[in-house]
Amino acid sequence: MSDGKLVRTPLYDNHLEAGANIVDFHGFELPIWYTSIQEEHMSCRNKSGLFDVSHMGFFEFEGDGVLSWLNSIGTQQFINFASGKCGYTHFLDESGHIIDDMIFAINSEKSVFGVPNASMISTMWKWFNSKLPKDGSVRINDMSNETSIIALQGPESISILRDVLGQENTVSRFSCQDIGKNDLGITGWIQGTGYTGERGVEIFIPNGQASILWNSLINSGAIPVGLGARDTLRLEKGYLLSGQDFLWPGLGIKPEIQIPEGFLSRNSVETNVPFGLNIDHDFIGKESVIESLSSGARWLGLVCQERGPNPRPGHMVFDGPGDSAKKVGYVTSGGPSPSLNKTGIAMGYFEEVSLGQELWIQASSRRRIKSIVVQTPFI
Repeated sequence: MSDGKLVRTPLYDNHLEAGANIVDFHGFELPIWYTSIQEEHMSCRNKSGLFDVSHMGFFEFEGDGVLSWLNSIGTQQFINFASGKCGYTHFLDESGHIIDDMIFAINSEKSVFGVPNASMISTMWKWFNSKLPKDGSVRINDMSNETSIIALQGPESISILRDVLGQENTVSRFSCQDIGKNDLGITGWIQGTGYTGERGVEIFIPNGQASILWNSLINSGAIPVGLGARDTLRLEKGYLLSGQDFLWPGLGIKPEIQIPEGFLSRNSVETNVPFGLNIDHDFIGKESVIESLSSGARWLGLVCQERGPNPRPGHMVFDGPGDSAKKVGYVTSGGPSPSLNKTGIAMGYFEEVSLGQELWIQASSRRRIKSIVVQTPFI
């Protein structure tokens, strides 16, 4: 990507054959939709959805002390996870700001897989290497370029997976394993994770096997889904989006939305994501996290109570409809919810608000939309 050329995943031709509308996403040519965002969203919620997420990274951390090392640098307590289990963590800088979040999978006591976000692969590679033990007891392998990642999500996903890869490869939620023997000869890694909130799996395989597996899953009933619906699916479940809901100041880049400088520089407590933080151990940035426990902004959901312009990232939020109302924060993610009859939903950081409180979103220059503060997920 250094020469400015867009990168095509091994499934690019498959997307074209399916009639995908291709866009530039962090330097990758990926489908934004095939039929429509609405249709693909509901297919995943009600049946199944098939995603090409090969733009994501894939690291292996290995060595005798790998769990203790990850435990010392991440907000999650890695040593509490058994082999064959997955988890979610943040990695913070010394000031407590989130650099990136990551799903991880415990392969063994000496091997852990991690999936950094697409735009952060290079940054996290450098950061992890800068934190390695000096004695060489931990090593990192970057397998991103040689690995295709296919996500199969939705209520029918496990049935489809069973048809294609067999019962022995139908892992449960947040479990993981090597891909076992199957009729297609697919090899690699499979884990019960995803970005939709539905039951499903993410499958990590050599690039040369991607098209075979993709086509087999479609032939068994999986429905291709683009990045557009992937975003609305994660929005409904209240999942953070790196670079949009938090942005590490160390990158030295400005957010794409109009918000105050530093507004997206957040720690784990402020993001209000309970399953990625365990304060019962020491980790980089812990002091800032502890200081935020008693006060400060929190990332919360808003459900619009009236029709009007949809909430979008960068919209200001006030505690009242009038000119004298106090600004309490900004929307970082928002839009119409396909599952809620296109009701506007949003997430953002807000100061001194409470669940059930009415807030007003500045959805346009002329109109504020009344909303209610909720704890996500929305559905």
